[in-house]
This record gives sequence, structure tokens and C-alpha cells, in this order.
Amino acid sequence: MTSLFKEISNLATEQRNQRSSDIDLMSTMEILQLINSEDAMIADAIKEELPQIALAVDIITRQFKIGGRLLYVGAGTSGRLGIVDASECPPTFGTEPGMVQGIIAGGEKAIFKAQEGAEDSPEHGAQALIDVQVHKNDVICGIAASGRTPFVRGALDKAMSMGCHTILVTTNSREQLHELGVNAEIVIAPHVGPEVIAGSTRMKSGTAQKMILNMLTTASMIRLGKSYGNIMVDLQLTNAKLRERAKRIIMEIADVDYDTASDTLDSAQGHVKTALVMLLADVDARTAQVKLQEADGFIKTALQG
Repeated sequence: MTSLFKEISNLATEQRNQRSSDIDLMSTMEILQLINSEDAMIADAIKEELPQIALAVDIITRQFKIGGRLLYVGAGTSGRLGIVDASECPPTFGTEPGMVQGIIAGGEKAIFKAQEGAEDSPEHGAQALIDVQVHKNDVICGIAASGRTPFVRGALDKAMSMGCHTILVTTNSREQLHELGVNAEIVIAPHVGPEVIAGSTRMKSGTAQKMILNMLTTASMIRLGKSYGNIMVDLQLTNAKLRERAKRIIMEIADVDYDTASDTLDSAQGHVKTALVMLLADVDARTAQVKLQEADGFIKTALQG
């Protein structure tokens, strides 16, 4: 029996779920009800991790303000989830494409097709950070259901050696992570329990990871002033749909008609926040830009100045 076999066999993410032991004898509806009931546990498990998530958000926000990036590192499902979250930040929050990035073991090919063995090298994880020219201002967030993925561990170790802040999102227990010698500055480890299908961490573990990544970026962007109340106002107008959405946002917040929203958006050179301050404070584009800059990007603060 190899040491790797023992290591994997003891992982919380590899255990059998007694509630689904007869799932192969269930009807379709019974299978779905069981999966649904297991999924219902995820939010409560994440609730227990909110203090750690809050610490991570504060660090990410602070590093963004000094030019740092958030780099997700994962393999398989975990890596794909990081890429999904990163790719949605520019159109949603108007960020530069490099501000949040996803790195997956095996490279771009692994996004669409599993690359066997790609996750087994810590050296490749370290090299992946070198390839993106990691800097001490960056935040490296490893994503691994088991927490032990060599590619992710290699990246985290490299990041720590360079003085970067590190986060690990996992669904393994902290006790097992300690036994495995896994290290990160902040560990976010919701206990979601064994999967409905043993070891299929694309299910509850993957859902938990997606929810946590949503929190990390969404809360960070709000803390950067990229929303007005609960409305996204820093979106990039990269297509016709987003341009029309921007006009609707301006119409709703500033209480103006379609033509006024469209004309003001043009005067603001497509910058929704500038257009809103122009209308709400009754100022020109340049003055609106100055007000936003002095308010660190927060519209409500800009309107008070």
C-alpha cells in the first residue's frame, strides 16, 4: 500500500455518503430529492467560514488598491471554476482582464478536456506563477477540494516564498490539511460532507467553491466602489446588450428618459459612474470624474462632496 493511497483514502472528500448508499436502486425523483437535500447543506457550511472569507476579502481589496492581482490556481473542476469567476469580472465590474486571473493545471487545453497527470507536479504549479510574473502585491488563491493537489500546493509554496498573501479554498478538514503539511495564510474550509457519489467533488465541493469565489470577487468589487447600492455600475460596454443595460441603469438611478441616458453616457465616454454623477450632481463630465477620483470611486461619497 503506497503512501499516496493512504493519503487519499483518508481524505474527507473521498469518504462514502451513507445516505446515498442505495442511490442505484432509487427512482429518478428520489435521486433528485437526495441530491437536492445534500446541496441544501452547503450554504450553512459556508456560513461557518464567513470570518475567514471576510479576512480574505479585506486582503484582496487592499492588494487591488495597490495594483495587485487575484490569481486563482486549481486543477480540474477547481481550476475551471477559478477561470469562470475570473472571466466574468471584466464584463460585470469593468476590471482590467489581468486583474483577476484563473490558472489551471495543464493550461488552456485542460479547460475543455481533462489533462491526466497535470495536477501531480508542484514544480509546474510554481512555474505557472513565474509564467504570469507573480509579484508580492498579488494574492494567490489555491482552489482544491482535497487541499492536497500538488500543482496547487506548489503554487502556494512559491507564492509564500515571494511574500504574497495566500488563500486556500478547500472542503477538506483543517485537521487533515495540517497533517498533510498544507499551508496558506487563510484557509476557507466549509465542511460539506461526503459527496452523493463518492469522490465526485464536482458536486457539493464544486458548488461550495463557486459560492465562495462569488463572495470573494463580488464583495471585493463592492468594497472598491463598483456598485451603487445593489446595482452594478462599473460594467464595460463591450457589446450591445451591456450598452443597453448601462442606459437602463442610468435611467433607473437618475430618473431620466432613454435619450438623456444615452446622450449622457456618450458625454461620459461610456463610463456609467461618470454619467451618473453628471446627472445626480448636475455637473459636467470633467467635474464628475474629479469627484469620483476624490471619492475613491464611490458614487454616493462623490455626491456628498
